[in-house]
Amino acid sequence: MVRIQGALPDRYTAATHEQLHSWIAEAKATLGDRLLILGHHYQREEVMRWADARGDSFGLSRLAAESVAEYIVFCGVHFMAESADILTGGQRKVILPDLNAGCSMADMADLDSVEEAWEALAAVTDIERIVPITYMNSSAALKAFVGRMGGAVCTSSNARAVVTWALGHGDKLLFFPDQHLGRNTGYQLGMGASDMRVWDPKRDLGGLEEVDVKEATLLLWKGHCSVHQRFKVAHVDAFRAEHPDGLVVVHPECAHEVIDVADQVGSTDFIIKAVEAAPPGAVIGVGTEIHLVQRLAAEHPDRTVVSLDPLVCPCSTMFRIDAAHLAWVLENLVEGTVVNQIKVDGETAEWARVALERMLEIT
Repeated sequence: MVRIQGALPDRYTAATHEQLHSWIAEAKATLGDRLLILGHHYQREEVMRWADARGDSFGLSRLAAESVAEYIVFCGVHFMAESADILTGGQRKVILPDLNAGCSMADMADLDSVEEAWEALAAVTDIERIVPITYMNSSAALKAFVGRMGGAVCTSSNARAVVTWALGHGDKLLFFPDQHLGRNTGYQLGMGASDMRVWDPKRDLGGLEEVDVKEATLLLWKGHCSVHQRFKVAHVDAFRAEHPDGLVVVHPECAHEVIDVADQVGSTDFIIKAVEAAPPGAVIGVGTEIHLVQRLAAEHPDRTVVSLDPLVCPCSTMFRIDAAHLAWVLENLVEGTVVNQIKVDGETAEWARVALERMLEIT
């Protein structure tokens, strides 16, 4: 997806931390109840400190839908702001501080490539018996596609329930864009490796033979999270060698071999609750984005919370949003100018909402 974020005026790029702090505080106070700032868990601290609510992508989008604020400033990435616009029905102005804040995983599956895959599958199998499932980390266009095709959206928390539902409505699933969440969910439901195949959108028929397509129950799009795919079994082994009684908690976007050796596996909210539930003195090795790990460590000084990966990797696209961009959008709002508004067209929003509502009905 092409997104163009122009360079910020020198006023913001040359400003000191103290100046940006002052400008954000003043603009936020001026806008008052007209403004709601949402901060995703992976956001950097200089931005998160200004958030009126923090959470995961879908949870924040639902807060946007419940809000009466005129302006929703979503400190996250592009697909999250799209979901907020969809759920607010266009009744709020949803703003993304930096248009370049995308999601590399979401960008690994675009509408053209998914439609091409659908056509290729239709040529070799009964397409009416395939149910498409898209992870929340996907564009509004893909959410609309699964809405039109009888599928649903899933989150890392409810993937098992959604996949179970889908298997009651078809013989096989096309799961995108994250192969790891799909694979881990399949194993969770008792499937084996022989029940799954990876669909490579860059190759004819996904790089598969016709027999593979027909035999597979779960077709996994070749996509991944650039952060969670970094975690390896060796990281878990090294942590346990240093902390034999430590607890390992990882996100289901990690590779299956990492999931297999972890103590607990779950969504961002699950990880937060796992740390909160750990007893004082516990040592917890976490497999997720570093800003969240550092925040958990700061909020629980009586526990030792560390990243499993010593070469910690932030979400580079989320990291694009900083205090300078936040100050810029807020000061523009004070002046009556809306910049970086995220708007999903009516037809796409309608079908995407169908897919989201199916998910809610399922779960």
